[in-house]
Amino acid sequence: MKADIRVALVGNPNTGKSTLFNVLTGLNQKIGNFPGVTVDKKVGYAKLPDGRTAEIVDLPGTYSLYPKSQDESIVFSVLADRHNPLTPDLVVVILDATNLKRNLLLYSQVADLKIPVIIALNMMDLAKKSGIAIDVDRFSKSLGVPVVPIAARKLDGIDQLKTAISYANKFALQEDSIDVRSIAPQLIASISDELSIENPYFALQLAHQHETLKFLSAEQSDRIEELEKEHSFHSQKAQGSETIARYSFINELLYDTVKVPVTAHDETLSNKIDKILTHKVFGFIIFFAVLLFMFQAIFSWASYPMDRIADAFVWIQNTLNHVLPPGPLVSLLVDGVIAGLSGVMVFIPQIAILFAFISILEDTGYMSRVTFMMDKLMRKVGLNGKSVVPLIGGFACAVPSIMSTRTIESWKDRMITIMVTPLVTCSARLPIYTLLIALVVPNKNIWWFFNLQGLALTGMYVFSLISAVVVAWVFKFILKSRERGYFIMELPVYRMPRWNNVAFSMYDRSKSFVLQAGKVIIAVSIVLWVLASYAPGDRFEKIEAKYKQPQYTQGVSADQVNKDIASEKLENSYAGVLGHVIEPVIRPLGFDWKIGIALITSFAAREVFVGTMATIYSVNGDADNMQSVQEKMRDAKNTQTGQPVFSLAVAFSLMMFYAFAMQCASTVAVVYRETKSWRWPAIQFAYMTVLAYVASFVAYNLLR
Repeated sequence: MKADIRVALVGNPNTGKSTLFNVLTGLNQKIGNFPGVTVDKKVGYAKLPDGRTAEIVDLPGTYSLYPKSQDESIVFSVLADRHNPLTPDLVVVILDATNLKRNLLLYSQVADLKIPVIIALNMMDLAKKSGIAIDVDRFSKSLGVPVVPIAARKLDGIDQLKTAISYANKFALQEDSIDVRSIAPQLIASISDELSIENPYFALQLAHQHETLKFLSAEQSDRIEELEKEHSFHSQKAQGSETIARYSFINELLYDTVKVPVTAHDETLSNKIDKILTHKVFGFIIFFAVLLFMFQAIFSWASYPMDRIADAFVWIQNTLNHVLPPGPLVSLLVDGVIAGLSGVMVFIPQIAILFAFISILEDTGYMSRVTFMMDKLMRKVGLNGKSVVPLIGGFACAVPSIMSTRTIESWKDRMITIMVTPLVTCSARLPIYTLLIALVVPNKNIWWFFNLQGLALTGMYVFSLISAVVVAWVFKFILKSRERGYFIMELPVYRMPRWNNVAFSMYDRSKSFVLQAGKVIIAVSIVLWVLASYAPGDRFEKIEAKYKQPQYTQGVSADQVNKDIASEKLENSYAGVLGHVIEPVIRPLGFDWKIGIALITSFAAREVFVGTMATIYSVNGDADNMQSVQEKMRDAKNTQTGQPVFSLAVAFSLMMFYAFAMQCASTVAVVYRETKSWRWPAIQFAYMTVLAYVASFVAYNLLR
């Protein structure tokens, strides 16, 4: 879509910037009430009152133009580089009306770049509730920019903001907030002359950031470095002088325009709640209780819809088998595609409930408390509090969680976080765990409330967090860096979750899960059906000839003969041959050749394991008696011992394998993209595979 004006949204974390982006554009992007959610810039379009179209660019949240992490560096690059395709015609700076002193530092820096600015004074409803009185007209006049009071969550003032954007090019440029030239007059003059720069603050920022700015050539960067030495420029001292000058300006502005009642300084409700939720003892107990409740709910609340979905797929398979004529295409459709999809679709209710809980934790502000609470523990293992955001986000998916590590300033902390995040149990493992737990753990309550299956699932999630922490501690001694990490964050106030956002999150993330997993599963199911339905040479013909002999059919029902033929054909198919090749390697883990096939196919995506099991046992099953994948696996017997294939030992051995194994091609790809090297994903794949094998071996031999 072609836009008439480009508008950048800039602001501190937790000022409602992403919420405003969604309101302006109508795009339902992810909204989270904790630092670090907006890592990549997002682009959308808004219709203005004058009929023009505005392109809205959502830039990462930052406290100043001096970047301390990868995502913060994006902001200055987009605002300052006139050749950047996303350089805006107008900047909307979002200020939290309840915390103007902190927010205005970033505004004053952006304003001094002399890009046209509009201030969106957000959270005015909370400011009024706190008794904070802002003279908006005087505030606007003092700064020389339009100021629009809004409450983005309630859609208040949005039309007025759009109108202000329409008239943006008719406003005069804002007043200078400080005398920038006085900070380093000779250096600023020299850089301005050398690079033909008119804006003094832009020249000063080049002095601070030239080494990391990609739009400068190597020659320009080297020349700036020479000028710094020539004029004895000290970056940290200059930043300190600038900050003092800016806060002096901010204090005078707020003294004249904002009145804060004495009661506003009293302890807030959020602080009172934090004394409990972030307590060094009770905080961890509450967090564990929240996780326990979440996973109990995943089993209990999802059981009814899961049963209905499973019954629906069994009905579809039975109906198609009776309606359609027998043949390879029908077998491909029923035993391949539909069987594979049923193995994942049945878990949609559990996925939706998991995402709903995560959305509520983010939206209420509790997730940021977990981040803060975990900082001290994380530091002991070589991480910091910001590592908790990717780790907790890993409950949903490792891919965006690894991308969110860009908010971590320390290279060492970031690399360790990337290396251990895939250990956290993601939503793709959930179908595997729930399937295996349902096979071997009784569905009954203890102490009237705690479901044994829910406790087992909770145990797997807690185990994954503990594993990630332990491995991080090991990496702390392996990775070397002199850089010291630090952790600064702001805790947002507690808010009621936006239920429409929670509902959309359930729908959107579940849809993404089904679409992404579904594509892979259909492809894998088709390939797997072909491998399981055909064999090298004349093996199938020999099997059919074998069962025409009387000694194999006398005293045996026709149904049993058909099952024996199907079972022997599967074992001699291409899939069976492949499974038998790797069986000696996985036999010590308690796995047979069928499970071996699932281990291979699920490298594309972990959840493919369930689809593979469904396809394998459908090919091996009776067309007149379709069952759900869980029932098929429960009825599966070891041909040598006659015992169930999926015993307690095998089930937990499998769960241990998937708890550690890097069975996700997407994660490998994103680790390569974030580290710009194949070295790190190779190391990650190797250590996780070794851990998976050892943990699986130990679990099987302890429980057999």
